[in-house]
Amino acid sequence: MILGALVSAGLSWTQLVSGLKRLRLKGYSLRKRDVHRGALHATKVDVVIQRGFDRPLTVSRIRRILSASTLPDPVKHQSRAVFDRLAEAEGLAHRVSAHDVHFHEVGVIDSFIDVVGSILGCHLLQVTRVTASAVNVGSGTIQTSHGLLPVPGPAVAALAKGIPIYSDGPRCELATPTGMALLRTLASEFGSNAVIETAVVGYGAGDRDPEGWPNALRVFLSEESPRAGRSTDHVMQIETNLDDLNPQTYEHVMERLFAVGAVDVVLIPAIMKRSRPGVVLSCLVARDRADAVLEILFQETPALGARIQELGRHILPRHFVSVKVPGGVVRMKVAAIGAGWEKAAPEYIDCKNIADRTGRPLKNVMETASRAYDGMQGKRHRSS
Repeated sequence: MILGALVSAGLSWTQLVSGLKRLRLKGYSLRKRDVHRGALHATKVDVVIQRGFDRPLTVSRIRRILSASTLPDPVKHQSRAVFDRLAEAEGLAHRVSAHDVHFHEVGVIDSFIDVVGSILGCHLLQVTRVTASAVNVGSGTIQTSHGLLPVPGPAVAALAKGIPIYSDGPRCELATPTGMALLRTLASEFGSNAVIETAVVGYGAGDRDPEGWPNALRVFLSEESPRAGRSTDHVMQIETNLDDLNPQTYEHVMERLFAVGAVDVVLIPAIMKRSRPGVVLSCLVARDRADAVLEILFQETPALGARIQELGRHILPRHFVSVKVPGGVVRMKVAAIGAGWEKAAPEYIDCKNIADRTGRPLKNVMETASRAYDGMQGKRHRSS
C-alpha cells in the first residue's frame, strides 16, 4: 500500500524498479495497476513471486543481504532499522531474543521488497520529513503461523506503543507488523495532519476490497511551507488545577519542571469549585519528556490528575546578539518575523545579574540594552 501510494503521488516506476535491482535479489517481478477501492481510484503494486527464500529470514541474514546490496547508505540504514524494530516486536510478542526471531510473516520476498521499496521510494522522492495520522489497526481476529490471534496482533501492539491508534471499519487486520515498523521508522510525528501547501495526493490500494470500506492508504506529498521561515512542531500541554498548595512552593515546582525538560510553565489564577481561589498550572513539554513532567506534578503537588493534549506550534527562527551596556553584556533574543522585519528582547537573567551587581534599576538596564541593540542595527543598515 505504501509503494502504491508513493507511485500514485509521483514516484517514478522506472526508478523504483531499477533501484530495487541494486538489492540483488532474484525470483520476483513488480507489477502496477489502477484499481478502485470504494469510490477511490488507487494504485495497486504487486510483488509477483517466481521463487522465494529457501528458509525464514533471521535479522543477521537480512543485514547481510542489505550490506551486500549497492543501495544508497541511507536506504540501507533505514531498512535495517525497520527489520530491527520488527525483530524486537516479534521477540517481545513471543518472549524470545530479537536475534532468535525467524520472520515467518515477513520472511518472503514480497515483504522484503515492500520494506526496502518504501524506504527507497521516499529517498527517490527526496522526502525530508514524514508525519502520520493515527493508525487504524482494524478489529476481529487473524490466522497466523502461531494460531488465531486478536487484532491488533502482539507484534502490532508492541510496535504501536506510544503512538495513537484506533479501531474502525470491517473486522479484519488493517495494520500489519511490517506496515507499523515502516511507519515508526519513517514518521517523526503522529496525530493531527500537519500544515502543508500544494499537496500532491496519492492512493495505494490494499489486497482486500471489503464492501463499503475504501481499503487504501492516502499520501500527501508537499513542499515545506516557506511562510516567514517559520518552523512547526508538536508539544504536549499538561494542566492541573491547584487550590490547596502552599504558594511558597510554586517557585520550587516550576524549577523542577524546567529541570526535567518543560518548555514553558505558567500559573493562571482561577476560581475553583465552592468559589475557592486557585491556580491552573500549565506547562508545555516535548512528548518524550511528558512522563517526567507528570512525575514531578504528582510528587510535588496535591494534584490527583492532569489534563494532557497535543498542540501544534509555529516557531519563529531566532538567534542571540550580544550588546555591551554599563556593567556588563546582555544577550538580545532576536526573532525574524518575515519580509525583513524582526523583533528583539533582552534576556531577563543577564539584565537581572547586571542590576544586582551595579545597583541600577532592572528596568533601566533592560531599556539600555534595547537602545544599544537598536543603535547597532541602525549602524548596520547605514553601512549597507
